[in-house]
Amino acid sequence: MEYNRVTAPVIAELKSIVGSQNVLDDPEQMLSYSHDEATGAKWRHLPEVVVKPQNTQQISAILKLANQERIPVTPRGAGSGLAAGAVPFLGGILLTLEKMNRIIELDRDNMFMVVEPGVTTAEVQQCAREAGLFYAGDPCSADSSFIGGNVATNAGGNKAIRYGVTGQHVFGLEVVLADGQVAVLGGKTIKEVSGYNLIQLMIGSEGTLGVITKIYLKLQPRPQFNGVIMAPFASIPAAIQLVPEMITKSGIIPTSIEFMDNLCIKAAEQFLNKQLMFNHAAAYIIIELDGNSEGQLLAEMEMLAEQCYRNNALDVLVGDNAATQERIWKPRRVLAEALRVISPVYSMEDIVVPIKEIPAVVLAINSLSEKYGIRIANFGHAGDGNIHATLLKDQLGHQEWDERKDQLLDELYAEVYRRGGKISGEHGIGAKRKEALTQYIDPVALQTMKTIKRALDPNGILNPGKIFNL
Repeated sequence: MEYNRVTAPVIAELKSIVGSQNVLDDPEQMLSYSHDEATGAKWRHLPEVVVKPQNTQQISAILKLANQERIPVTPRGAGSGLAAGAVPFLGGILLTLEKMNRIIELDRDNMFMVVEPGVTTAEVQQCAREAGLFYAGDPCSADSSFIGGNVATNAGGNKAIRYGVTGQHVFGLEVVLADGQVAVLGGKTIKEVSGYNLIQLMIGSEGTLGVITKIYLKLQPRPQFNGVIMAPFASIPAAIQLVPEMITKSGIIPTSIEFMDNLCIKAAEQFLNKQLMFNHAAAYIIIELDGNSEGQLLAEMEMLAEQCYRNNALDVLVGDNAATQERIWKPRRVLAEALRVISPVYSMEDIVVPIKEIPAVVLAINSLSEKYGIRIANFGHAGDGNIHATLLKDQLGHQEWDERKDQLLDELYAEVYRRGGKISGEHGIGAKRKEALTQYIDPVALQTMKTIKRALDPNGILNPGKIFNL
């Protein structure tokens, strides 16, 4: 598709829509909007202008203008994504949703919340908590990520094994389409059958089909009790094999089952500047449970602790109070920052496989690490098969890094696909994985997505170059 540049008259029109204070066109001021958390120079590009709308009507006017002028628009949340999904590679308008940050409504009786996309996930969680309720979405980036970005990527997180991913907590959406029309999808009811499920079409579409301006979120009664278990293991196979065995043999569905290998343990230890428990272990498994019966919770924790010992855990640490739970969880939560310290350039992957395939895939990752001479830190949501294999550039030259990394990922994606997995479980495709997607998706499914894109955005202005090329 062909696009036009942002001209002085267009900038003047944008200023008339949102106010001159909400339009940036100075390169230095726009620098922080040129990238997300995907590392490396190839994932950076300056927009021609940054616009900060404050309401749906302003976004509607902006998209109507951009569509008429054939100018690309890149919607952006907090910029915490890892797939270059909010990078304006074609310049154009960077549409940041940072000023649409209101919690509009919380209905305690009907257990839902209505929010704008620029509210952080942590703020959603805290607001629900203060009302005695619970929002189950829990990405590790909750403190920094916006709920709109969670919806746009259908984010998962620590609690997905039990409560599901973001899309399972969305009742409805308000979305501005490419031509400026505003669509209201769903609303305040638990269920609805009114034709096509357009809510789920928008969820995970990464800003390519519309700009989300309002979100109706499902809340739940807050669990009264929770507990955490941390089990260190002397070998990665022993740690990973625990996951499918624990679920099938115990019959218990934990809230979280997280995994981190020794490279992650050492990185977290360095970042936190404190010695971690069993820092010599090959891997940690972290298990969290919640419920409303303290007796049942303690019994389930005991069962899972025994399962850990049967799988040759070096020890089992039980966190039955807030301080111990924080001590267990802290190393896992800081991993993204910790890995960036030891290697400022890295490629954090997002593969997901059936649970029974986790042990074989982790072994394959370690073999590829040796084959290509690239250190790989393995961690992730082992309970739902989502492993963040993180390739570290270390001291490799840029060209050598790119060549080795790309070859390694080709083999890794092929192995994942062969075992019934997918190349992204929660981070999204963005620009980073769009070439790989063409190889690892059903071709009819890909063509159907392109048909939908052309129907809703015939001029291709919304987040072009993401997920696939037209």
